[in-house]
Amino acid sequence: MTKSANRDEAASRRAALTSRLIAEKLDSFLITSPVNVRYLTGFTGSNGLLWLTPTSARLFTDPRYTTQAAAECSAAISIVRKGPLLNEAAARLKRAKPRKLGFEKSHLSYESYAKLIEELPKSTELVPLDGWVEEARRVKSASEIERIQESVVTNSLAFDRALRKVRPKMTESELAAEIDYQQRKLGAEGTAFSTIVAAGDHSALPHARPRAEAIGLNRLLLLDMGAQQHGYMSDMTRTVVVGKATRRMRQLYQAVLEAQLEAIDAIRPGVLCAEIDRRARITLKRHGLDKQFIHSTGHGLGLEIHESPRLGRTETLRLAPGMVITIEPGVYLPGEGGIRIEDTVLVTESGCDVLTPTPKDLLVI
Repeated sequence: MTKSANRDEAASRRAALTSRLIAEKLDSFLITSPVNVRYLTGFTGSNGLLWLTPTSARLFTDPRYTTQAAAECSAAISIVRKGPLLNEAAARLKRAKPRKLGFEKSHLSYESYAKLIEELPKSTELVPLDGWVEEARRVKSASEIERIQESVVTNSLAFDRALRKVRPKMTESELAAEIDYQQRKLGAEGTAFSTIVAAGDHSALPHARPRAEAIGLNRLLLLDMGAQQHGYMSDMTRTVVVGKATRRMRQLYQAVLEAQLEAIDAIRPGVLCAEIDRRARITLKRHGLDKQFIHSTGHGLGLEIHESPRLGRTETLRLAPGMVITIEPGVYLPGEGGIRIEDTVLVTESGCDVLTPTPKDLLVI
């Protein structure tokens, strides 16, 4: 995607948000989440604030990003040469005297909130806004889907390459480092989250941290990994067996695979997120394993690894075309081990496309 196209897309997103500002009778919106600033401006730096009004958009950043901001951002730019960005933003807001100023209640610190209260005129009402930008981010554009797909492919290639290096004496930490290295080598900016590598009974911990312990033989090996590429995330889990797979391992694996395929089969526009979760749990219940499934079935991803929607028991949001979600049922048996199978999936107009190319048959290495 060209710089010009990136700028146009960011401007289009701001225009949509501006329409909501007008509808809600807000004359200013201060965006402080770095991810949301990036989504609305294209600015990829680590320090930025965005002040949005119905007629203007201004990015505040520091001198480190003077050249970068000019290249990436289509909004007006203020380079703050001394002190916190919020001080300069507050000073400009004070002069503008907005009647109703919206702010991201989940992303503005209390200290920053107090600073705004102190600096702004008494006539300015501060309005906490909940997830306005995050709601817009749920449905991905064609360019976002393309970038997620690139990240997914990079992640799967890194998995293939790292798996060739696996040996029983290799430690979990060494394999995690190999996965991270392969992702970087293939073009990722980094990992989407801390890579999970867990062997044997350690795999019964859904978010196990890699240890300096050998993978060993005749054991389950759970790998949960994601790449960040062009700012966008991917997420995949595969569980393999190093050595020989027991009948029990194969039975557990088949149950989780059936649950994952049932959940994927239910994905289509208009379906409740809770229904996707229910389908996975019903399948595991048939195998007597529903009590061992201790997390939600999936989540959205994009510029962040965990985004809306969440696919859990009580979620009332309905799926829509353009959402990108994970499907990741798992079972965890303390003292024995855990199995999880996860793909990145795109909701389409008529159903879904599984973006993850890595096969899901039980792999024994």
